[in-house]
Amino acid sequence: MMRERSFLCQRRSSGCTHSEARAQARAFVLLEPRLTYIAYLDEFGHIGPYISRDDPKHNDSPVFGLAGLVLPVEEVRNFATWFYQRKCDLLKFEIERDGIHPAIWEKKGSALYTVRNVETYRELRAFTNRLFNKITKLGGFAFYVGQCTRDAPADHDPNALYRHILREAIKRIDQHCDEDCDPCDRFLLALDEHDQRSELITQAAIAMYGMDQRRCLVEPPFQVESHRYQTMQAADWISGLVGRLGASWKAPDEYPENEIFKTYFAARLNRCAVRSGIRD
Repeated sequence: MMRERSFLCQRRSSGCTHSEARAQARAFVLLEPRLTYIAYLDEFGHIGPYISRDDPKHNDSPVFGLAGLVLPVEEVRNFATWFYQRKCDLLKFEIERDGIHPAIWEKKGSALYTVRNVETYRELRAFTNRLFNKITKLGGFAFYVGQCTRDAPADHDPNALYRHILREAIKRIDQHCDEDCDPCDRFLLALDEHDQRSELITQAAIAMYGMDQRRCLVEPPFQVESHRYQTMQAADWISGLVGRLGASWKAPDEYPENEIFKTYFAARLNRCAVRSGIRD
């Protein structure tokens, strides 16, 4: 809008009528390059089978998926600096205690978003809402996709599950860029390190160039070390929160204590999120 107003002023000063100047300004705006996003996604829940919370072996989480944030590439540095500063404020005691430079210090989202922390620290509750506000203000959005993990242990294939979730994530972000944006936008995808890297890149390439035709994904995903990237740490924190919410959404009787996450964060997350959900 700022660039359109500047163009309008230039054209009107050259003698164009207001309607002529606005028509030319709109044409000028439409000639701008399409927006490119970077999606930062990390795992939430547990990739193994789940029977019940009381099962002696398969009791970690009833859900598994990928979650994080999607930002316009021009805003990535802005966001990373903001997140770094907020992390240093929020967790100053732990950072100083560990003696590690905060640029490479990280706290996992599953350790940050505990019932005790949310109950005890108003600062964490306030930060979480500020996080979603910041993502929205920068023209980005939160994102999560997952499913319940209730297959019988003998039938459960964790690698196949990860590949399925990855392709679903690519599909949904691609559909947002293609169908919800005018003109359609493009995106890059960053994932936390994974031991099935080769297979995951292969699956993404198939999604791009095979029958799926995910044309908005610029390149297959690249993997990063989360402790070196503030953006991936933010994705991990969102994943930690979504993991708690997912357990409460899909197994509320088994995770009654997680109701607090719905009370404080569910509505705000879903206002910020695009094409997100956890399937049964």
